[in-house]
Amino acid sequence: MLEVYYQTTMKVAIMAAALALAGGCASLAPQEPASLAGTSWQFVKFTGGDGKVLIPDDKSRYTVNFGADGRFNVRFDCNRGFGGWKSAAKNQIEFGAMGLTRAMCGPESLHDHFVRQWPHVRSYVVRNGNLHLALMADGGIFEFEPLR
Repeated sequence: MLEVYYQTTMKVAIMAAALALAGGCASLAPQEPASLAGTSWQFVKFTGGDGKVLIPDDKSRYTVNFGADGRFNVRFDCNRGFGGWKSAAKNQIEFGAMGLTRAMCGPESLHDHFVRQWPHVRSYVVRNGNLHLALMADGGIFEFEPLR
């Protein structure tokens, strides 16, 4: 009987130690934002549903800032815009109508691509510190890194 007690106690102690270690490791992982509100990002790349990758010449020319008030501000190369955003459920996002300046950007600009695709963003995930905005129907993914 005493042997069963020691075996049970030992199993409980081992499980408690394993849980404590797992909890300690989890706290070392980078913390992902609970919400996009108050965050700012700059564009890294776009990967289309067809596998085509678009990379900007200067990623700082493509930025998005999410306000805590449900407003967003963007820079799409030589133009700037603003509008509303909402997240009705975890990892879902939708952008409202956007006001955007209409300067003519250079031939290598990704401005037109952003303007065409932005209304189709439907979900997001923050993975390894980067924001991934996914288009509906597997149309592609915009990847952003934190704006420093």
